[in-house]
Amino acid sequence: MASDKQAPAGATAANQPQGSAFSLPLLYRLFFLLIEPLSALLGAYYAYFDKKAYLELTHAASAPETIPLGTSIVLSQLANLYLFFAINEALVLRSTSDIRVWKTVLFCLLIGDIGHLYTVRELGLNIYWSPSTWNAIDWGNIPFVYLGASMRIAFLADVGLYKSGKRLQKNRTA
Repeated sequence: MASDKQAPAGATAANQPQGSAFSLPLLYRLFFLLIEPLSALLGAYYAYFDKKAYLELTHAASAPETIPLGTSIVLSQLANLYLFFAINEALVLRSTSDIRVWKTVLFCLLIGDIGHLYTVRELGLNIYWSPSTWNAIDWGNIPFVYLGASMRIAFLADVGLYKSGKRLQKNRTA
C-alpha cells in the first residue's frame, strides 16, 4: 500500500525523515534542528571546559577564584544536561514525523524554559527585562530562552502548521 504522506517542502534526508506526516516550516526547522541544539552545545562546552568563565559570567561577585570540587562536578553535570538537550532536540525530532512526538518533546522543553528562567531570579527581577545590563551568558539565559519558549508556544498552538487553511491531522495508525 502506497503511503499518502509527503515530505516537507525543502526537506532532505539530513534535516527531515522521508514520509514526514506534516510540513515543517523553515523557521521551525532552522531553530529546533540547528540553532538551538548548537546553542546548547556551546553552553555544554563552556560549562565543562571553561568553568571559571561560566561562573564569572553567571555572577562575577560570587565566582570563586578556585573552583571547588563540588562546583566542578555540578558544572560537569550541567554540561551533560546541555549535551542531552542538544541531542534530544536535534536527533529525536529529526527521527520522527509524528507531530504528537514533536509536540510532546517541545512541551517538555517549554517546561524546561520556564525552569531555566526561574533559576536566574536570584539576580533580581531586572535581569528579565534590562538588556543594557546583560553579558554574554545573560543573552543566552534570558532573550534566547524567551525566543525558544515563544517558538515552542507557537508550534504547540499550530502557528504556521496549517496547509491550505486546513489544520494538520494527526497521523493515526489502525
